[in-house]
Amino acid sequence: MGIDILIPALGRPNDIPRLVESLPAEHRVIFICSPLDMDQIEACRRTNREVWIAEWEPGKGDFAKKINWAYERTDSDWLFQGATDIRFHEGWDRMALRVAERSGKRVIGTNDLHNPQVKRAMQSTHTLFARSYIEAYGGLDDTGKVFSEAYDHQFVDVEFTELARKRGEWAFAKQAIVEHLHPHWGLAEEGETYKKAMRSTASDYRLYMHRMGHRSPRARDRVRKRKART
Repeated sequence: MGIDILIPALGRPNDIPRLVESLPAEHRVIFICSPLDMDQIEACRRTNREVWIAEWEPGKGDFAKKINWAYERTDSDWLFQGATDIRFHEGWDRMALRVAERSGKRVIGTNDLHNPQVKRAMQSTHTLFARSYIEAYGGLDDTGKVFSEAYDHQFVDVEFTELARKRGEWAFAKQAIVEHLHPHWGLAEEGETYKKAMRSTASDYRLYMHRMGHRSPRARDRVRKRKART
């Protein structure tokens, strides 16, 4: 079964040679680049995979916009939301599709080996999903969108997987390893693209808590204290 692998790319051309070594030959791979990011565009083109140029300059929500834009222009039954700082381990696709077939779920988390929430099978940073799931539900904002474009960058994946769990559409494929080579785990240098991604972590977290109806730890403490006084 073919998978369209969507890879937003921005300002990290040196990631591409390492990534391309692990790219599965049997699936369609689409790099989504930003206009004028010429080093990145050229590095992606050297892979002989598809390179699409977005119709906007990179800014707030760029990662989510690229995934949504590419999704709308493809027609495959299964898609994978990737990035340039990942390494596909052999058999990841078979393992993920096997979990989908056995469970009947349409959002399948892969194992990035490092994120604590991922290792607890609570979420995934890079996810396989069925087109039929997006057509049925979409994100919290609109049917037809994969990711919310309300965030600057962080928590789009967390919201996506949490919604799938709440809808009974989530399964985790522990043996489907797509390693995330992120600076948080000491596996990459913190360049400008990472700094851009993490510049609004606090505000993105507050937005996530609000959108998903969660109370902050401080708010939960206030509620507990009020209950204790009554």
